[in-house]
Amino acid sequence: MEYKLAIKGGKPILKKPLPPVYNINKKEINSVNRLLKNGPLSGFVGSRGDYFLGGKNVKKLEALFCKKFKIKNAVAFNSATTALHAAVVALGIGPGDEVIVTPYSMSASATCVLMNGAIPVFADIDEKTFCLDPESIRKNITPKTKAILVANIFGGPADLDEIMKIAERNNLKVIEDNAQAPGAKYRGKYTGTIGHIGVFSFNVHKTIQSGEGGVLVTNDNVCAFRAQLCRNHGENYVSQDSDYSAGPVMGSNYRMTEIEAVIAYEQLLKLDLFNKKVRELVAYLTKKLSGISGLELPYVSKDYFHVFYLYPIKIDEKKLGISRDLFVEAMTAEGFPMSKGYNLPVYLLKIFQEKKVFNNTKFPFEDGYYSGKVDYSKGICPVCERLYEHDLTHTMICQYPRTKKDIDLFVVAVRKVIENKSELGLL
Repeated sequence: MEYKLAIKGGKPILKKPLPPVYNINKKEINSVNRLLKNGPLSGFVGSRGDYFLGGKNVKKLEALFCKKFKIKNAVAFNSATTALHAAVVALGIGPGDEVIVTPYSMSASATCVLMNGAIPVFADIDEKTFCLDPESIRKNITPKTKAILVANIFGGPADLDEIMKIAERNNLKVIEDNAQAPGAKYRGKYTGTIGHIGVFSFNVHKTIQSGEGGVLVTNDNVCAFRAQLCRNHGENYVSQDSDYSAGPVMGSNYRMTEIEAVIAYEQLLKLDLFNKKVRELVAYLTKKLSGISGLELPYVSKDYFHVFYLYPIKIDEKKLGISRDLFVEAMTAEGFPMSKGYNLPVYLLKIFQEKKVFNNTKFPFEDGYYSGKVDYSKGICPVCERLYEHDLTHTMICQYPRTKKDIDLFVVAVRKVIENKSELGLL
């Protein structure tokens, strides 16, 4: 292709932006309309009684989760973020404790630990999976470590067997942040169900969506109950139950509405279809991009069933002949926005650099409960930093209901940029 790049004033491959991904149809619309007509919009009451566990649609969604993922308990929340906090609460993690977390995820994968007064400790990630590296986890365990919070990032599993072995040897609990990997499998087991607690997300960017919402799953009945207490003003319940013995807990309003529940229920019924469609598009894109020097396409182990929340590409700048950032800028100009490295390593956020969480105090980093010294300096996770700064980009072109026609145009744009990369030297 010898026509001018859009970033240099040429015509873009994509004439107008692709519409946002949206897969709501008549099933969800009819369910919401029935609910709006008949009510109620929420079934929760924040005290002990028949409505402590929520309305019929919340319970129906939770039952479907248990059936689908073969898990004993499911607890619905108004977001995956609040479900993550509830997971920390459920495990009794608090001031003086450390939790090993990933630096390459949304900030909530670490701040949920801070919210309960405990200390996030960042381990590095694996080059291929972008999930926590078991060897780095081992190096970061201390006598204060109580749990590992692992994110199954980009739709693929972490090395969960090895992580569970590490946890067992060190008497640790494992929380799976499975927000990006609903329906993924690791050696035949659903991700989100392998750790002691798993968390799923339904926000607008996720595979199944209800606007906002999330679900916590666990086979531990006590953890499930403590999560329910955290969700719905549990301090009231505890005061009204003379037989309560599951430990102190302060709750909040983390409750899911009935509207979110009916939408999420219909979406969950279609999860396998969504994942099938995405995987077909991923296979098609991989075939089209194969053999392009400088692009390292996604790694998928034979042990994984990957559901590709997004499509990661590693850039070899020397082989490609241009920097990752220039490639991304040129692709964006052609109508296909791509990322520069995914998210900033979480420990480089201001909240960790300044170690100020609760107003201007130094709690929980410096107080009578925590005597350790946690390091958030640049350089602690070199693999993560290199991927963010130079090596990684991603596209969401494979999200359902995108089509092979969209993929074809994306590939045309890739080839156009690479074949005319000499123009980028003039920027």
